[in-house]
Order: sequence, then structure tokens, then C-alpha cells
Amino acid sequence: MKKIVISLYLIVVTLNTSCAQEIENKVSEVENPPFTAELFIDNLQQPWGLNFMPDGAILVTEIEGKILYVKNDIRTEISNVPDIYRRGQGGLMDIALHPKYSENGWIYFTYASEGEGEEKGGNTTLMRAKLKDNALVEKQLLYKATPNTTKGQHFGSRIAFDNDGYLYFSVGDRGDRDVNPQDITRDGGKIYRLNDDGTIPTDNPFVNSEDAKKAIYSYGHRNPQGLVKNPETGEIWNHEHGPQGGDEINIIKKGANFGWPLITYGINYSGTPITDKTAMEGMEQPVHYWVPSIAPSGMAFISTDMYKGMKGNLLVGSLKFQYVENVIFENNKVVKREKLLPEIGRVRDIKEGPDGFMYIAVEGKGIYKLVPNK
Repeated sequence: MKKIVISLYLIVVTLNTSCAQEIENKVSEVENPPFTAELFIDNLQQPWGLNFMPDGAILVTEIEGKILYVKNDIRTEISNVPDIYRRGQGGLMDIALHPKYSENGWIYFTYASEGEGEEKGGNTTLMRAKLKDNALVEKQLLYKATPNTTKGQHFGSRIAFDNDGYLYFSVGDRGDRDVNPQDITRDGGKIYRLNDDGTIPTDNPFVNSEDAKKAIYSYGHRNPQGLVKNPETGEIWNHEHGPQGGDEINIIKKGANFGWPLITYGINYSGTPITDKTAMEGMEQPVHYWVPSIAPSGMAFISTDMYKGMKGNLLVGSLKFQYVENVIFENNKVVKREKLLPEIGRVRDIKEGPDGFMYIAVEGKGIYKLVPNK
């Protein structure tokens, strides 16, 4: 019976013509890789996010609750980190610098926290702070998703700033797909937009909707672990984990519904269908989807000429297959996928450094610098 269900599902996907693109299922093997991965920071267990300081240091988060300041091969653990709710996929997650960090010193990070109240469990939280004497100071809680839950899945969470200085961050559906993603009065399964101080922009799409979470910018997401500004267009792009199949790349739009779980190109892990619909009126189609899933985490556009012929491409980490995927676009349609660094490990984050090199965080190993091959 399972084989029949899966076969019928694949037929539905194959016949569907409403998708923004026809899926490219094959990822090409590259005979002459464009770069070599050189270990830059070693001995990291579960690095989740990384970012670059103006003084040349790198900030690295580890999911267990550490922020490391690494410069000239010397690593310093930052103190006064908030209490972390460590459960399942939740812990200390992404980290980002304010676009005007050199002027104001603000560092932003997402993490799972218990928060106040009697609700057991935790949920995704956004905080900002400044760094002084290797400690976080002036900590400000900007957003705490509710309610808490003891479920260990789908916390998200990534941070990105747009060209106007608005802050975007993601929260997964927290394992409650039938309630959270489609309900704008609830947190979970959303991309949020805030002013840099945590206040709500007056032009957010649901500021005038009764009982809505005013910070929501888009909804109908599953577990977004990629969020980045396209340097050419200024658009905010995300990717998110599907179930079995149906990982997605999306261009985030104001007030848009991205459909989860009412539409999806994935199925349950048991092999049963979630829905027979891959498209519905009023719901966005992905720019690209993966079947089978690659379990994407971390993403970055290449904006420099450091890597010959790759400017404008999107690098995506694969947790499941343990490689870096080079996604090549033409007019926002995927025309080719390439598997780079096969068996490098579980790639958790990817960032372009101020030096123009790409850096990747790999679980159980550390941070690699991608050095172009001659």
C-alpha cells in the first residue's frame, strides 16, 4: 500500500503544471570543483551561525549555548549569554550584525528560550546586545514567540536585514503544522519583520488586523533555516525544510501565504500524503523545490568575482546529503544544480565574508574557507 501511495503522489507532482518552474531533479556532479575547502576554525561540535566583525574576527554560535569570538586562531567564549532552552532542534541559533554595526555596536541573535510564565517548554526568541570586554551587555529582548511547547522540532531560525534596515527573522511551525502556519493570530511558521529596535513597522501587512501578530510579514512556512538578502535585487529569499520531499526556495513577499501545510510537494515520513494539492489560489509557489529533500540549512549568494563564473549563484548547505549545492538561476528560475564538496559533512551555515571568500559551518568539524582553485 505504501508503494502505491507514493507512486500516486509522484504522478500528481509530475502532472502538476502550476508550479513556477518545472523541477530539476538531477544534481550534477562536478569534475573540476571551483574551490577547495580549507579548515579555518577547527574543533566545533554544532556550529549554527557565523558572522564577521569589522576587526577581522568571526562570531560563531554553537547550538548548546556558546558564542565564540575567534581572531588570529585565538577563540574566546563570550559571557553573559541568555539562558538557552536546549531541546531537539532548539538552542542558540543565528547571529547577525546591524548593517551600521560600526556606528551602534548592535549584535542580533536567535535562540530557544523558556521565557516567563507557567507554560512548559520553549520557543524561538530574538535578542540584541552589545559586546564589551568579551561579554554581552545592554541585552534587549525584541521578540519571543508563544506559546511555549516541549516539542523539539522546527524552531527556525535565521536573521536578515534588507536595504531599508528592516530586520527579518524566521520561526518554524514548532511541530504544530495544523494550527500555527496558517493562523496569523499565532506565532510559528512565519517570517517576521521588525524595526531594528524591535518595534513594529507601521506598514507591516497585518498591523490593522484584529488579534493578528503584528510582526508577521509572511506565513504558511514550515521550518525556514535559510534567510538572506539577494544583493542584486534587495529581495529577501528563504529556504525551508519540507517533510519527505518538498524543501523550498521562496522569495518573501509582503503578506504572502506560502501554503504549508495546505499545499506541498512533500509527503509524510510514513509515505502517506499530507494533501493532494501542490497549488491553491492565493498561495505562493516556490521558486524551486527539492524532491527528494536535501534538508537545506544556510544559504548565501555569491556577490563577488572571487569564484570564476559563479557570481549571482546561490550556495545552499545540505544536512541530509552532506554537501554544498550550487544553485544557478536565470530570471529567478533554477536552470542547473551542482553538487560541490561531496561528503564534507552536515553543512549548517554559509556566509560570504568581507574578504569575498565564502565560509561554511560544518557540524562536528568547524568553519571552512572556500579557496578558489587555480
